[in-house]
Amino acid sequence: MKRIAVCPGSFDPITLGHLDIIKRGARVFDEVIVVVLNNSAKNSLFTLEERKELITEATSAIPNVRVDSFSGLLMDYAKKINASAILRGLRAVSDFEYEMQITAMNKKLVDEIDTFFVMTNNQYSFLSSSIVKEVAKYGGNVKDLVPDCVNSALTEKFLKPQV
Repeated sequence: MKRIAVCPGSFDPITLGHLDIIKRGARVFDEVIVVVLNNSAKNSLFTLEERKELITEATSAIPNVRVDSFSGLLMDYAKKINASAILRGLRAVSDFEYEMQITAMNKKLVDEIDTFFVMTNNQYSFLSSSIVKEVAKYGGNVKDLVPDCVNSALTEKFLKPQV
């Protein structure tokens, strides 16, 4: 049976930290599906379609990764596609408590799907999409923090004259 992992998130935008987790997951699982969750509570910089396109481009060299989107409960999606795992990255101890709460609820919803945590590479432990957007917004250099396609997209979003 194929081992499918779902790597969920808002990915607004995808960072090299996210990419690190995805690449490492792709070495362990037969297929990693990066799922962009549509979180209506978040005010996103990039549209859902833009985020999917950026992730697709950033992961194009990883043959067993595909990109999808979903609105609703993650575990409903994971069950629908016959996933055996949820793949999550942890940056710091501060992430752990929140992730444990989510994992406990997910396990209650669908007991047969396990969550696997991967510690982010130390060089990305401070990195978040929010920080990247804030720095890029004020013209800071984020080239070493995001894939090239994202760097270009951020430049386009923030340096494009407002109409």
